[in-house]
Amino acid sequence: MATGSVRRITFSGIPRICQSPRQSPIPRCGRFAKRQSVRYASDVAAAGGKATAATETAKEAPKKAGRGLRRTVLGTSLVLTLLVGYVYGTDTRASIHRYGVVPLIRALYPDAEDAHHLGVDALKTLYKYGLHPRERGDQDGGGSLATEVFGYTLSNPIGISGGLDKHAEIPDPLFAIGPAIVEVGGTTPLPQDGNPRPRVFRLPSQKAMINRYGLNSKGADHMAAILEKRVQDYAYANGFGLHELAEKRVLDGEAGVPPGSLQAGKLLAVQVAKNKATPDNDIEAVKRDYVYCVDRLAKYADILVVNVSSPNTPGLRDLQASAPLTAILKAVVGAAKSVDRRTKPYVMVKVSPDEDSEQQVSGICDAVWDSGVDGVIVGNTTNRRPDPLPKGYTLPSKERATLKETGGYSGPQLFDRTVALVARYRTMLDDARNASENTGTAKELAATTTHAEPGLENVPPAEGPSILPRKVIFASGGITNGKQARDVLNAGASVAMMYTGVVYSGIGTVTRVKRELREEGR
Repeated sequence: MATGSVRRITFSGIPRICQSPRQSPIPRCGRFAKRQSVRYASDVAAAGGKATAATETAKEAPKKAGRGLRRTVLGTSLVLTLLVGYVYGTDTRASIHRYGVVPLIRALYPDAEDAHHLGVDALKTLYKYGLHPRERGDQDGGGSLATEVFGYTLSNPIGISGGLDKHAEIPDPLFAIGPAIVEVGGTTPLPQDGNPRPRVFRLPSQKAMINRYGLNSKGADHMAAILEKRVQDYAYANGFGLHELAEKRVLDGEAGVPPGSLQAGKLLAVQVAKNKATPDNDIEAVKRDYVYCVDRLAKYADILVVNVSSPNTPGLRDLQASAPLTAILKAVVGAAKSVDRRTKPYVMVKVSPDEDSEQQVSGICDAVWDSGVDGVIVGNTTNRRPDPLPKGYTLPSKERATLKETGGYSGPQLFDRTVALVARYRTMLDDARNASENTGTAKELAATTTHAEPGLENVPPAEGPSILPRKVIFASGGITNGKQARDVLNAGASVAMMYTGVVYSGIGTVTRVKRELREEGR
């Protein structure tokens, strides 16, 4: 066959025309050629698809990068918002605590006791997770508010009265909002329910309250268990271990902090009272009630507060008469001095603002000196109903009805009487001290009242003239701002205690009052 000629090839009887090898190195004929063309087309299409995909990928990349950037910005913004919200919301200086949280709780919880329980539970839970309100920065670091009480240098002269923390559930969250003194309780020897509910009533226009709790208590054993666990946790967290000896080392002062507060520059006061069922005229039984509480709680307290002034326990205020009060206080002081701890707790008595006649105040002062008690808390809630503030203001009808409720009244209206009563107690206690130093009984009195510096044994002077320590006064009743705190301090108190002021103005109250005190030039 000639070169370059066309030849006919038959496959299965089907004619096919092919080019000779000289025309093409690869014969393309029939079905093979078709497959090759299809393959070529698919390759082109694939190449084109890849090019299109690459183009689409190139176009999508900036979009994905943009979405990633947006997610990063949103995530960062959310984290920053939560961080700022956390710092703001947990700072006692935040105005939301006073102008947002307090009105909201009052609106949601018409029953003031329900609101109280909510506040305690919230603080306890928040503290557990580190989300509790606290004073930020070293606000007492300048030392302008430092105050000496019972040989301790307190960081400031502000305290929180008993009643906010009835069962010693939140002493540390309360310390965190700025006071140097926190009083827990009062507790009774055996659990008691107190009076039937409702038993707490608000007077919003007066920022005042009436309560007839009746010393509801879970009992001294319950409180002792809570405070013991608190010391054990502190001992473990600070490297003393988790055993009985570790607890004792902390209570004996090896941690370098007061054994009650467990915080430098601060003191824990524990309020004790008698059971309602204990007959008031059986002084021996009453003494046993107080001593029972002291025996179980004294080692966890820096200060023991003897409550003989609650208006909601029938007959309790009768114990403020000089003879029964002296007997009770002597029993408490004796029990406090026998506590198994290197330093002993100090003892104060809480007195009523209603016992304000010359004879009553004088009798209480005599009992304080005769029993060896270290100080007085002036005062408590009142059975009286003060006139509204400002003068001439007419109470809303609902509040006029509330005034008829039985119970102790607390609020700003008590302040004038508090500062006047503090001045009277200061004068009478100092006069009695001066008179005692000139008598032969001075050494005996000094032996019952002298306490060593914190961390040292309580050893009275062996010889020479005895210098009786000055009785300490805490003021409680109607204190709501720095000027009032300064006034009671100038009247002779060492510490200004607050309760209702904190309830109405929120957990930033202590910080605000201290700031105002500094501005007052305290």
